[in-house]
Amino acid sequence: MTAQVPDKPALEGLESKWGPTWEEAGTYRFNRAAALEGGRECVYSVDTPPPTASGSLHIGHVFSYTHTDVVARFQRMTGKQVFYPMGWDDNGLPTERRVQNYYGVRCDPTLPYDAGFVPPFEGGDGKSSKAADQKPISRRNFIELCEKLTAEDEKQFEALWRTLGLSVDWSQSYRTIGDDSIRVSQLAFLRNIERGEAYQAMAPTLWDVTFRTAVAQAELEDKEQPASYHRLAFAKPDGGTIEIETTRPELLPACVALVAHPDDKRYQPYFGTTVTTPLFGVEVPVLAHHLAQPDKGAGIAMICTFGDVTDVVWWRELDLPNRTIMGRDGRIVHEAPDVITSESGLAAYREIAGKTVFSAKQAIVQLLTDSGDLIGEPKPTTHQVKYYEKGDKPLEIVSTRQWYIRNGARDEQLRARLIELGKELQWHPDFMRVRYENWVGGLTGDWLISRQRFFGVPIPLWYPLDGHGEPIYESPILPDAASLPVDPSSDTAPGYDESQRNVPGGFVGELDIMDTWATSSLTPQLAGGWERDAELWNVVFPFSVRPQGQDIIRTWLFSTMLRSALEYNEKPWEHAALSGWILDPDRKKMSKSKGNVITPADILEKHGSDAVRYWAASSRLGTDAGFDPQNPTQIKIGRRLAIKVLNASKFILSFESAADAPVTEAIDLSMLATLKTVVADATTAFEAYDHAKALETTESFFWTFCDDYLELVKERAYDASHPGQASAVAALREALRTLLRLFAPFIPFAADESWSWWNDGSVHAASWPTTDELTASGNPRLLVLTGQALTSIRRVKTDAKVSQKTSLNEATLTGTPDDIALLTLAEGDLKAVGRIVKLSFTPADELTVTGVDFAPVDTPTSNPS
Repeated sequence: MTAQVPDKPALEGLESKWGPTWEEAGTYRFNRAAALEGGRECVYSVDTPPPTASGSLHIGHVFSYTHTDVVARFQRMTGKQVFYPMGWDDNGLPTERRVQNYYGVRCDPTLPYDAGFVPPFEGGDGKSSKAADQKPISRRNFIELCEKLTAEDEKQFEALWRTLGLSVDWSQSYRTIGDDSIRVSQLAFLRNIERGEAYQAMAPTLWDVTFRTAVAQAELEDKEQPASYHRLAFAKPDGGTIEIETTRPELLPACVALVAHPDDKRYQPYFGTTVTTPLFGVEVPVLAHHLAQPDKGAGIAMICTFGDVTDVVWWRELDLPNRTIMGRDGRIVHEAPDVITSESGLAAYREIAGKTVFSAKQAIVQLLTDSGDLIGEPKPTTHQVKYYEKGDKPLEIVSTRQWYIRNGARDEQLRARLIELGKELQWHPDFMRVRYENWVGGLTGDWLISRQRFFGVPIPLWYPLDGHGEPIYESPILPDAASLPVDPSSDTAPGYDESQRNVPGGFVGELDIMDTWATSSLTPQLAGGWERDAELWNVVFPFSVRPQGQDIIRTWLFSTMLRSALEYNEKPWEHAALSGWILDPDRKKMSKSKGNVITPADILEKHGSDAVRYWAASSRLGTDAGFDPQNPTQIKIGRRLAIKVLNASKFILSFESAADAPVTEAIDLSMLATLKTVVADATTAFEAYDHAKALETTESFFWTFCDDYLELVKERAYDASHPGQASAVAALREALRTLLRLFAPFIPFAADESWSWWNDGSVHAASWPTTDELTASGNPRLLVLTGQALTSIRRVKTDAKVSQKTSLNEATLTGTPDDIALLTLAEGDLKAVGRIVKLSFTPADELTVTGVDFAPVDTPTSNPS
């Protein structure tokens, strides 16, 4: 094919040119027929992270998704049928919060549907972040707004991914809230119930008072908070007191015991006795437990239901009563525990009933001060408080009825199997496996999957009502799998009619939805057609790779491993590729919650997608990378590389090429032999999921190729009468054909642009280069030596402060006898590039240039051959 090279190659406009071209040609489309014919071994399947469709993507997304894309492109070029879908994580609290603020609304499930509802406004500016400022609307109206806004976000996300050049097959996409996804999530949950892996229980639950929903262990964040120790006096039967210290005096009405360490001699005499709580006059036991800390506070603590997770452990293991006083709204409930019977105790309780935690604490402290039960002044301290990772208020612990999935916390056999599957998985980098094992080993409770929210996958159950209209939770009504998806809040329970909803003897629908991770844990099933497309499922599962961030090992990776272990007793992927974090100029992790994220659109537009991809691909998996938008050095280097690829391609293709010309010259063979090693090393790096090394290896050779080899052979390549001209041009084109394929995963736009000038089809549909296809009978050492010699010649001219075009009448190259023997094979090219009339070679200990005789400046010379 005759090369068609533009006059002025440029990066600008390549994204808009090649994106539609790839889509129209189906360059990245999964070849189902070929996959079915070749079987599982010819398929490379990617369990792509579905980004949360709430707001905008940030530079961290670009970073990690590029890591996945370069590997997918490599695998495609090696001949694999690449299954590379894209999902959108629509449901969950981030979407609800965004919809509330964007439209100025909040969901009230008790309200009827308004078919003509128009939100107060669109594009919230933060003024509607308080519930009091938001218009209440029905659940159905709210969900419609969620679907509308996420659909708009997804279009913007897809446009950005296309600009970045992700080689996703856009015909293989899904939404976590779509009908297929709901069906898969509900079906998997029903199977968990049938196998006894899912169960419902009334239990202490970590509760977010802002979102009014339960929170799972994996969603917690510890934050350092200021607090104060309050020293309280509990009355002993003999008239004395036992003093305890607490940071939560407002929970005194919920006190069920005092606890000290069994070896603490101070309190051993009191174990098995009782004391009376101040203010409320409730008799509680003094007990021993190994979790009590003798060196903390007074060494004895009050157990309340519930102040923190340790209270829950004590409550469970010591078999204590439950006197929860915290409501789901974060306020003290109005009804006092039934053990408070005295008038003074009830009067004290009325002082805190209905108050927030803060106000209740103030009231209790004042009451204790007035009664004389507060000893001394409160002592300031700081302590770790648990927060929901997306919340801004401390979590409370309330008793609620929730659905759980067994996760190994109380099943040693399952825990051991999860550890075993983790060892079978190939981790990149390997040390990330330890984080998974630590998480599995540290589980303290089963996975709480129910949420008291609105936009998500409905839990597919109903409950029969007894004669008093009370739900019979022990006998849930399950739908038939064929009827899925269902929404129990609007669909009628099997065996009933709608008139029986919420009436004695009838039924009630479950209103809770599933935790977003309960759906995201099934991304292999959602993307791969589980129980929907058996042919597809059988060739893509187990998936080849799960790429993701290191921060969600405990949530997404673990939960997917769990669901796979429960359903198939095998791991869901062969490899796990964990990206590092993006750090801001202050070396802090970028995150939306910290407000230090950077959106990538302007950066992509200013520097070009190839440049940004180069920056991302330069970092190894598991390694954090800094990013300074004011000085994006790596991006600038990437842009320079992409431009150089275009210009070098134009330069090489400017030489006339004889068809099938052999490579005969020693330096040409040496260059190709060196390139053969580059191909081998880059391939090995890619196979080991070390894309950064593959890029580094290729780029290092490319600059040597441009700075040394191109300079050495260009005079010969220009000279049609030179006997070695055809060899030079053939070697240049062979190298270019190889380099463009090596660069294709990293800078796909520049690579395909250059490729298109002299090849039919896309470089991304071309085969990955192999060592067998390269002419490589030369000695790689020669390329190194000629590069060093060229550097020495240039240095001589630089030191003499003359132009590099200045001719030399004479020069001598020195070096070891072996080096001289090799350098003489490139004598002609060295003379040409150095404009040397007479070049001599002399043995010596090191390679250098001596005996230089500069030609007179005004003496005309012709280029020596």
